[in-house]
Order: sequence, then C-alpha cells, then structure tokens
Amino acid sequence: MKQSARSAVLASILAVLAASGIAWAISQGSVSVFGIPVFAGVVALAFVIQWVAFVPAYILQTERFFDITGSITYVLVAGTAVALTGRLDARSLLLLSLVTIWAIRLGSFLFQRILRAGKDARFDDLKPSITRFLMTWTIQGLWVTFTLAAALATMTSAVQVTLDAFAWVGLAIWLVGFAIEALADIQKSRFRKNPANKGRFIQNGLWAWSRHPNYFGEITLWFGIAVIALPVLRGWQWLSLISPLFVTLLITRISGIPLLEKRSDEKWAGQDDYELYKSRTSVLIPWPPKRTSS
Repeated sequence: MKQSARSAVLASILAVLAASGIAWAISQGSVSVFGIPVFAGVVALAFVIQWVAFVPAYILQTERFFDITGSITYVLVAGTAVALTGRLDARSLLLLSLVTIWAIRLGSFLFQRILRAGKDARFDDLKPSITRFLMTWTIQGLWVTFTLAAALATMTSAVQVTLDAFAWVGLAIWLVGFAIEALADIQKSRFRKNPANKGRFIQNGLWAWSRHPNYFGEITLWFGIAVIALPVLRGWQWLSLISPLFVTLLITRISGIPLLEKRSDEKWAGQDDYELYKSRTSVLIPWPPKRTSS
C-alpha cells in the first residue's frame, strides 16, 4: 500500500474515532430510543449516508454530488434527531428550521456552481484512489458531526428549556451571518457570470470590506446556533460547543482561507491592483478598507 493510501486509511479511521468519541460523550445527556442514545444514532447516520453516496460517486468517478450530499445529510440528521426524540419543543424546531434553511441555500448554490464548472479540481487526484476518495466522504461525515454538535445536543437532550433571551440573541446572530454569506455568494456569482470579469478578481460589494465575507458569514451563523443551544447544555454536552470553534479553525487555518489565498496569489500576485487590494482589505472580518498613503 502506497504512503498516500496508508495516510488516507489512517485519516478515515481517525475521523470515525473522533466522531465516536464526541458521540459517546454528548450521548450522556441524550434521550434514548430502544436503548440507543439518539445523538449517537444520528452521528452514525451521518457517516452511513456518506459511505452509501460514495459507492456510485466512485463508480462514476464524479464529485458532482459531494457538496449536495453533505447538505442533504445536515437536513436528514437534524430532522431524524427531532423525530426520534418525539418532542416538538420550540428550541429544537427553531434549530431544525435554521439548519434546514442554511443547508438548502448553500447546498443548492454549491450544486449549481459545480454543474456550471463541470468539476471540482480539488478531487482530480483523489477520485482514482478508492482509499483517498473514500477518505473525503468519511471526513465529510466528521464535518457534519462536529458542525451540528451543538444543535444535535439540544435536539436530543433530556432537558428542555423554553425560548429565552439566548434563543433570540442567537437567532439575531444567525440571521446576520446567513445574510452576509448569502449576499457574498450572490455578488461573487454575478461577478463571475459577467464575461467582462473573466480573469479578474472581485473587489466590490461585501468583497471590498473582506476578502472572504462568505466565510465570515458561515462562522457567524454557527456561533448563533451555539448561543441558542447554551441554556440546554449540561455536563458532557458542553463539548458540543466545539461546533463553531471547529468551523472557525477549518475555515481560517485548514481548508478555507489558506487554500483560496494560495490560489489567488498564484493567479494575481505581483499585479498592482491585487497587491493594493490585499494590503487594504481585511482577510475575514468585514471592515472599511485601509487608507493608503499617497
């Protein structure tokens, strides 16, 4: 087995172990069905969906359904959690609604984008290898688990708390994040559709205040979800606050901003307008552009 294949297998095993650890810990406060904690059950469901979807994706050598599968997983896992608990408390329904709205919006946007592009270059070297391609689907299962952790902990908890200030403040934070992410995606999509912008980078709208406003919106809305969940969390369930921290770490240090910054530098580094844009514009948090000395 080649080194890359061994690394992929190890990464997949570690992903499953990490999700299992979180599932075991947070399940301490979870409602159970037939003796199985609902939290642990829906975490397992998240991985099963990825592995089932992987089979036709590998056979057809396509990544077109990767992102949309992830979005569907969020909705199915959250919906199953609420259904299995057999409760219709307002906080759980609020969280389910927010997760569903976010997943449908982002999933449809990403699916349309890859249909227009025809492929995602990130998968070119991964698809031919069964171990490396499977690794990406397995890690997506971990992604769903960690990102949804706070919402799932609330939905499956044996504790119920009526809507309070935390719920409304969290909702307000979520709305701000969702609006920023959606508007940033719309602006960039329109920019790319204009033939006059071919080979150029966007630097207007929200993108004049942040080089990655969509990522700022994504981070913000998951912090909103965590705030809504706070009053319900007990004991090991506090580990579910890994959710917004995981999203932040992933975007700012691993697969989000670092990769896109590198790709942008490869295209436009050395160009005066690009270097000026980078020097004046915040990397993540939207902020008025810095003034440059004349």
